[in-house]
Order: sequence, then C-alpha cells, then structure tokens
Amino acid sequence: MIVMLALLNDGAILSIAYDNVHYKDQPEAWNMRTVLGVATVLGVFGVLAAFGLFYLGERVFHLDRAHIQTLMYLKLSVAGHLTIFLTRTRGPFWSIRPARILWMAVLGTQAVATLIAVYGLFMTPLGWGWAGFVWGYAIAWALVNDRMKLAAYWVLDRADKKAVTKREAEPKPDAKAEANLRPWRAARHEGGPK
Repeated sequence: MIVMLALLNDGAILSIAYDNVHYKDQPEAWNMRTVLGVATVLGVFGVLAAFGLFYLGERVFHLDRAHIQTLMYLKLSVAGHLTIFLTRTRGPFWSIRPARILWMAVLGTQAVATLIAVYGLFMTPLGWGWAGFVWGYAIAWALVNDRMKLAAYWVLDRADKKAVTKREAEPKPDAKAEANLRPWRAARHEGGPK
C-alpha cells in the first residue's frame, strides 16, 4: 500500500512544475516562519482527519482491520492530492486555476487509487459505497483545511507585521553606538582626552 501511495503521489507531484501560479519578477525570499507555521497547521489537521476516519471505521462502523486498512489507504491518497490544491496558493484553493496537466495528473492517479481500493488490488476490496464515503470525508476535511490555512496565514502575517513595526520603532544598533560616542567626540574636539 505504501509503495502504491508513493508511486501515485509522485505521478501527480511531477506535474506541479507546470502549474499556473502568480510569480514575481524578483527572486522570492521564503518566510520560513510562515511556511513552517502553515505546514504545521495543515499537518495537524491532516492527522486529526486520519485518526477521525480510523475512529469512525473501527468504533462507529465496526469494520474489520483489513477494510480499515483499505479505507485509510484511499483516504491518504485522496487527501494527499487534495492538499496539493490547498498549498499552491495563499488564498482560497479556487483563487488561481490549476494547470490542465495538474488536473489530469491528479484525476488520473486518484481514479487509479480508487479502482485499486474498490476492487482490492493487493488489499481487501472496499466497494463503491465506502469509496464514495472516503471521497466525501476527504473533500469535507479539505474544505476545513483550506479555512485553517487562511486563518494561519492571517495570524502569521499579523505577527510578522507587528515584528516589523517593532523593529522599525527600535533605534538601530549603529544609532545607539553613535549616541554613546557623541559625548566622547565632543570632548575630544574641545581639547579633552585624546
């Protein structure tokens, strides 16, 4: 299952290089605090979604382990590809239309992943009903994750603005040193210690 996840993910990830995104004419400088902050938020909610589906499968629907494994395989595959659409823009996921090749790669790999789960290639067959449930669950969590991403950017951008404002308000280190040297220089020019 892990090998199939990796192969299908790589197929879609390769197409990201051809995606439609806004770019600047100058080199980009990554704000790692923001990148890591948003990645952490999306990662935490991704883990919550995965454990939520596991809980539903085991405790609510009383599925056996083999079916839960297939359920989790499909969820990880679908949710992983939906995350590509969430992370490609700072705004809502629909704010920049993805490139056609990205759409085709994601739809193709997810069609294959869904067929693998439904018909049980190297795993217990899940059936179309459960596959539809997993797709609905993953899409619902993707919508929640998109809102969380926007909230994370909002919080982190405000924190960055406050930090910049605070830095601009503080005297520059050179200005402090210059202020400390002024009395000494004045005394030197007036015939004081040399």
